[in-house]
Parts: sequence; structure tokens; C-alpha cells
Amino acid sequence: MSNPSPPAEHPVEFTHRQILTILGGLMMGMFLAALDQTIMATATRTIADDLQGFDMQAWATTAFLITSTISTPLYGKLSDIYGRRPFFLFAIGIFIVGSFLCGLSENMWQLAAFRAVQGIGAGGLMSLALAIIGDIVPPRERAKYQGFFLAVFGTASVLGPIMGGFFAGADKILGVDGWRWVFYLNVPIGLAAMAVVAKVLHLPHHRVDHRIDWPGALTLIVTLVPLLTVAEQGREWGWDSGKSIACYVIGVIGLIGFILAERAYKNEALLPLRLFGNRTVAVGAASSTILGMAMFGGLMTVPLYLQIVKGSSATMAGLQMIPFVVGIMSGSIISGQLISRTGRYRIFPIVGSVLMVVALFLFSLVGADTPLWRTMLVMVMMGLGLGSNMQPMITAVQNAVSPREIGTATGAVTFFRSMGGTLGTAVFLSVLFNVLPGNIRDEFTTAQQTPEFQAALQADPAQQELLKQATSGDALTDTSFLGRLSDVIAHPFKVGFSESVHVVYLLAFAVMLIGLIVVFFLPELPLAQRSAQQARAEDALQAQKSAGVPGPGGGPVPAATDG
Repeated sequence: MSNPSPPAEHPVEFTHRQILTILGGLMMGMFLAALDQTIMATATRTIADDLQGFDMQAWATTAFLITSTISTPLYGKLSDIYGRRPFFLFAIGIFIVGSFLCGLSENMWQLAAFRAVQGIGAGGLMSLALAIIGDIVPPRERAKYQGFFLAVFGTASVLGPIMGGFFAGADKILGVDGWRWVFYLNVPIGLAAMAVVAKVLHLPHHRVDHRIDWPGALTLIVTLVPLLTVAEQGREWGWDSGKSIACYVIGVIGLIGFILAERAYKNEALLPLRLFGNRTVAVGAASSTILGMAMFGGLMTVPLYLQIVKGSSATMAGLQMIPFVVGIMSGSIISGQLISRTGRYRIFPIVGSVLMVVALFLFSLVGADTPLWRTMLVMVMMGLGLGSNMQPMITAVQNAVSPREIGTATGAVTFFRSMGGTLGTAVFLSVLFNVLPGNIRDEFTTAQQTPEFQAALQADPAQQELLKQATSGDALTDTSFLGRLSDVIAHPFKVGFSESVHVVYLLAFAVMLIGLIVVFFLPELPLAQRSAQQARAEDALQAQKSAGVPGPGGGPVPAATDG
């Protein structure tokens, strides 16, 4: 005799105040992941030097990237089956544990291993937060609240470099190496986030028994580990080296296995191939990949430009990125409000992509002598483009899929954006470091013919030795000598760097042009007026009513909450 289906829950409508309370916990969790990425940018060098593993520092980044990227779709699928709350709490908890262990690291191998633990937690923080908002807020209102998430991302982008510079620059804080507080800081923030989420996040959820796609998860790992590894290490190994080729071959074998596993598991697959037959999801995945490439691959060079060409410290460069953050927040808030009022979303990714195309082209015109205020205006435009693009695309994808697949679809879009960012960073950094030595050498050759340059060398013989360092192969591993060069002698180096960055931005511009074409294929579907949990509950009630399954007293009984 089969067990009867559990009675369906009544739809729950959350008030604005309840949504903001839940949002507070979600934002604290997301802040952990966003801050960790930006704070490490300025602290990594100090950490690597202290742990005597400068040549291995990339592995700490690679390990985090691999586990966070792989775990993202797993969180989405498992939370669709078992509920969001336990997995969001697990993600915060494992991130806290990983952070604490990172702070205890005694060498770079330990740090890389513990960063991998951190990444397992980080993979769920962003995608699950977006999925939870999809559960409790109707699509037409969703963009307004998702704008808060970009505000978290923007705030972390500014605070991260400042705090990283502060902690990395301190020898000891409370008797502990300053850089270790980069990780210990996550512990109290994470515990507070867990307390808030545990208290306020109670979503109705009916467990639906499904097979878990372990073959898909395993083959995804086999696909991504070698490909992400070669993306991070290929520049050092050589893209056609034996190690790189081995990674390509293993990755392709894993990809074939992953596709076969997803076909076999059909609707229960980790990333159901059927989903990509939905035009909105297909456009969202392709657009997010390209957006990730342009965003991470293009913008990673702005802080480098500010520090090397404009002479800013890491902390000052973080502050000078504020216009970019203001642009992101403004674009997100404006698009969210307009989507809520008009019910139309398609125009915003298109406008956002146009703004990003224009901004990347303008970045390619920024030179060594361009006034900083002009660069900051381009940052605002780039931020407006990102803010108008990222959240409306998530809203479009969530609106286009079944309420029971919101976690899977959100995880897929976040996954492809992360993959695009990794690919963009690898490709653009490789291009930058390939063209940089030649451009610097050419600029110095030209400058040495000028009377001003020769006079500056004769005025201070010590500059001759620094000039040798500036034109050597080691110049790119340590650029601190620029501060000791006179303005006249340092100028060719800065011009060579600016011209090399131009190549990166022109590549990002070309990539984003493709992204603009892709978003034109995004369909405009009516935005639902119900949240995902309301839709699931009403569908279940209707199904039980049709089947004649009453609850006690003739009506359905509310289900147990999510946790």
C-alpha cells in the first residue's frame, strides 16, 4: 500500500518588513563571500611572503575557485529537493570553519587546502540567497530586493581592499599576525549571520524524494578541476605544455561523461539539459558567461592601472573604485524600481550591455596621462551597465522556470557567470603579461632618445640601476621600484603598461559586443505576481483538491517549515 501524499501547505505571503528581516540575514551571508574575494586581493602578497610561498600563491586562489564553482549547482539542486534553510546554514558554517583554519595556516599548502574548504561554503552563499528571494518575493517585486545584494557586493568591493591593506600592513594585532585577521574577521560576521538566518528564515517546504545525481556531480568535478587549474596556472606552465594538454584532455573526457550523466538522469539531473531548451535560461546562461568574462577580465586591470600608473596605494585604489560601486548600486536600484512599476525587464539587460560596451571602449582610450576624473566617469558607466544587467537577468530566468526549479536555475546562472569570470581572468591576464614586456621596452627605447630622459639619468646616477630593473624580466613581479624612479624615467613604464591594458579592454569590448547580440534574443515574458513558494503551495493545493485529498477538518494542513 503506497503512502498518501502529505497535505499541501497554505500559501504564505510575506510582509515587506518580514522580507527585509530575512534579507538582513541573507545579506550578511553574501557579505562574507564578497568581502573574502576583495580583501584577499590586497593581502595575498603579504600572506605569501610570510608563509614563504610566493611562487605558490596562485594555488590558494585556484583551490577556492574550484570548490566554490563546483558546489554552486549542487547547492541549487539539493536545496530544491530538501529546502533552502539547512543548506544556507551549512554554507555559512563551512565558510566559518574554513576561515578559521585559514587563519591557522603555517604554510601555503595548508592555506590552499583550507581555502578549498572556504570555497565549499562560498558556493552556496550567493546562489542560495538569490534563490531564497525568489521563493518569498514575486518576480515583479524581486528586482527591487535583489538590488540590495548588489549593494553588498559594491560595499565589499570598497571595504575589502582597504581592510586587506590595513590587516596586511599590521605586524601584530592582539598578539596575532595582522594578515591572519583577514580570515578571523569572517568568524564573528558568520556567526551573527547564522544566528539571524536560523531565527528568521522559516520557509514552507515539502520534501520531494528524487535520485541525487552523484554521477553528474562527479563528472562535473572531473571536468572543472583540470580546466580551472589550467585557467589559473596556464600562463606559468605554458598553454601548450604537457601539463596543460593533460588538463584539456581530462576536462573534455569529464565533459562528455557529464553530458551523458545529465541525459540519463533527465529531470533529476544536477543541471537538467531540458532547462537549456528554455530560451530564457539558454540566453541567461550564455549572457552570464560573457558578462563574467567582461566584468572580471576587464575590471581586474583597473586597480592595477590605479596603483602602477597613478601611483595609488592598494587602500587608495580601493577608495578610487567607489564610482564603480556607485554605478552598480544606482543601475540596480533604478532597474529594480522600473521593473516593479512596469512589469518589463528585457530592456534593462540590453541597455546595461550597451553601457558596458561603450565603457570598455572608453577604458581602451585611457592613457598614462588621462586625468583620474575621466577614468572615474567611465567607472560609473561600467557600474551602471553591470547593475542594469546582472539582477534583471536573474529575475528573467527565475520567472521563466517552474517554481520547483528556482534553485537549480539560479545556481546554473551563477555557475556560468563564475566560469566566465575565471576564463576571462585567465585569458586577459595572459594577454596582458604577453604584450607588456615588449611595450615597456619599446617605450623606454623611444624615451632614451629624448634630452629630458638623458638629463634625468645624468642628474641621478642611481636611476641607471633602477632603469635596469624596470626593463628586466623581474619588473612585473615587483613594481615597488617605480616609487623610486623620477617622473621622467618612470613615465615610459607607465605608458607601456597603459598601452598593454588597452589591448585587454579592446578584447573585453569585443567579447561584450557578442554579449549584446546574445541579450537581444532574451524573450519578454509576463512577470508572475506570485512568489515561488506561493506558486508551489497553490499548485499542490489544486493537485490535492483534484485528487480529493482532504486535510483534518476537510482542509489542507500547513506543512512543516524549512528546518
